[in-house]
Parts: sequence; structure tokens; C-alpha cells
Amino acid sequence: MLKRIADIKTENNVGKKVILKGWVHRLRKQKEKTFIILRDDRGDIIQVIFSSKLCQNLTIESSIEIMGIVSKDSRSPEGGFEIKAEKISSFNIAETDYPIGEYQSEEILLDYRHLTLRTRKMINVGKIRNSILRYSREWFYKENWIEVNPPLLVKSAVEGGSTLFEVKYFDDIAYLSQSSQLYLESMIYCLGPVWSITPSFRAEKSRTIRHLAEFTHLEAEAPWINMDDLIDIQEKLIFNLIEKIRENNTMELDFLNKRSKIKLEKILPPFEKITYDKAIDILRGKDCKIKEDGKVRSIEWGDDLNIESERELTKDIENPIFVINYPLEIKPFYVKQNYDDPKTGMAVDLLAPEGYGEISGGGIREDNLEKIKTRIIESKLKPKDYQWYLDLRKYGSVPHGGFGIGIERILRWILGFEDIKDVVLFPRTMSRITP
Repeated sequence: MLKRIADIKTENNVGKKVILKGWVHRLRKQKEKTFIILRDDRGDIIQVIFSSKLCQNLTIESSIEIMGIVSKDSRSPEGGFEIKAEKISSFNIAETDYPIGEYQSEEILLDYRHLTLRTRKMINVGKIRNSILRYSREWFYKENWIEVNPPLLVKSAVEGGSTLFEVKYFDDIAYLSQSSQLYLESMIYCLGPVWSITPSFRAEKSRTIRHLAEFTHLEAEAPWINMDDLIDIQEKLIFNLIEKIRENNTMELDFLNKRSKIKLEKILPPFEKITYDKAIDILRGKDCKIKEDGKVRSIEWGDDLNIESERELTKDIENPIFVINYPLEIKPFYVKQNYDDPKTGMAVDLLAPEGYGEISGGGIREDNLEKIKTRIIESKLKPKDYQWYLDLRKYGSVPHGGFGIGIERILRWILGFEDIKDVVLFPRTMSRITP
């Protein structure tokens, strides 16, 4: 008899007696009747009608159990089904000063994130986050990749020492991982293509709408692949995610942003591929400017693609676009140098359309021992911190490559949200560490 709300919204259940447990999401009291919107533990809702005498002390977010009859009324919200309650019992009557109302400032919603999670917006965001993780895992299993669990406490930087979070590790110093890439590289020698989903941490003093201090990082590495293989893997994975979300998360997309569903229907492979050189030419044609030392100047070859330049490249397109062959000097030490153009590296970023910027970054890894040692020194890093990593180049090195996807970034693009904090259940930023 005990059911979830989603299970009872069928014609077959009309007239049947059910028991539901949940929370009072909305409440409207009249003299004779009381109307509540009941929300269950999966965020689904249904209208419940009962005599006001049954339970007079209900408040918003009180946890209750109801017993009643399923009925159908076209005027009822959420599909026309409702419950005519015969009995109501409470687990906890919530206090009357519930801080989350229909209209609240963004700061209040962040301060009370532990309660904001109960809003239908965050419930639906959570469901689509779950879908992205689920469909990613299904794709990798189908393609015979092995999931691994790299460490989060590390001794060396991957993305530059200035963005490391330092932690005390017994009598030593350690850091929170910026990326699992180096560890994934070590596993391709014994497990073949490997992947992981872990939190990554970047101590970037950035207040942009797409940066987090802690984010969910999907990373993958594979042996014996070239740049074309790497691009093909990312394209297939991303398109699979889009297809699955489009097919199976219609209700969540409709609630959060109806335009997202239309947008996703236009995504089709193959994704366009351009070089960094062409990207710079396009941006010069748009007279794109960048800020440097407090001054504004035109973009030049050798500049990294920042938020504004990525937006200019993608604001008028509907499909993601790959940018390849970046200047070697602006990429990390592990990026392999191009044979035919030594000033560039074999790096690739996938930019989302409509100005949402980078959602995936990767490349072919340098497998030559002497070259990577030189790059470590040029990057002002300490070779001794990477001794174990250099061992991978000493003993049976092979051509290999990989990529990383920011789950929050791809979710922000899919949902068409402006601020990345809106797609995180508990966002961590430069200015926020609670709740």
C-alpha cells in the first residue's frame, strides 16, 4: 500500500487506498478543507485534500504520513491526480519561521543551501546531475574502460602551483588534488583505458560565473591513441550524454528551462574542429580585446583563450567546437609538442555553444623523458616532486592521451543557467565554504 508519488499517478490507481510519506511543500487552509502539496523523498508532488479537522497544526515542511484515496481531477496540478486524505499523522511539525519562501535573494538561497535543496529547482538539478553521472558510467562500461579511484591527497601540482590548496599531512605538507590525470596515466600501463569521477580543487581567486573551488571532475586516459582518437572519444561521450538527457530527462528540462530541450535537439556530430591559429584569426576579425596589467589590447597569438574570447568564438553557433594545437608555452608541462610545428602543443579544448566556454580539455601527453624533464624545469616546478611520474617515461613509455570534463560546466550549458553555483548542490567558491 505504501508508494511513492510517481508510482500512483496512473489511471489504474484511481479509487485505490494508498499511504504516502513526505513533506508539506505548499499549504492552503480553508474553514472546512485544507489543501496541501505533498512532496516525497524524490521531489515528486501531488495535491492532498482533507477536512481541516484532521490536522489543524500543519506548517510548511512538516513531515507527515497520509492515508487516502487516489482520485482524478483535471484542475489538480501535476497531471490531474490528487489524494483525498482519510487520515494524517505527523513525524515532525516544522517551526513556522521556515526561511525559504517563494521569492528570496540569491545570498539567502546560498546561506540556507541545506534547505534550498528542497526547492523544485534544486531537486530537478540534482536529478539531471545524477543522470549525467549515470550515463557517463554506462558509456564507459559499454566501451570497456575501467573505472578507478585515484588519490585526492597529493604532493605535486598538475595545473600550476599557484592554485593548490595546502593541507597538513602528519609531519609533512600535502595538497588537495587539482586533477587525477597523472595517476590515471600510471594506470594505463596495467589496466588500459581508465577513467574516474572525483572532486578536484583549484585555489583560484576568481569570482567568475563558471569557476568553483571544488568541482566534479570526470577524467579519462588511454594508451596507444592519437589526437584524432582523442577527439573521437570525447565527441562520442558528450553526444551520448546529450542524447540520453534529451530522451530521459524531459520532465526536468521542461521545469528548469524549456529552451534547453530545443537546444539539445540541434546538437549533432561531427563537431567542428579548428586550430588555435584559426581561432585567433576569427577573434581578430571580431576585434576581440583582452585585459593585461590594467590595460586593454587586441588579442595576439600566444594569448590563452579566456572567458570573453571563448564566448566570442561560440556565441553564434549551435554545436560544440574543438580547438586544437595551442601554443606550447601556455599549456602544462605534460602536453606533447607537435612534430611539424614545435611552437604548438597537442592540446584540445571542447567549447560549448552559445558562449558557455570550455567544458572539456585534454591532449596527447609528452612521452619523451628528456623533453618532459625540460618542460618541468621551464614551468618552475621541482623535478623531485615528479620522480614517480618520470618513472613512467623511463620504463616502457607509450603514446597516450586523455581529457577531463567539468560536470558542473557541462550541466550549466545543458540547462542554460548563467551562474555555475546554480548547478551545484553545495557550491564551494572563493567566498563560500558553508553550509
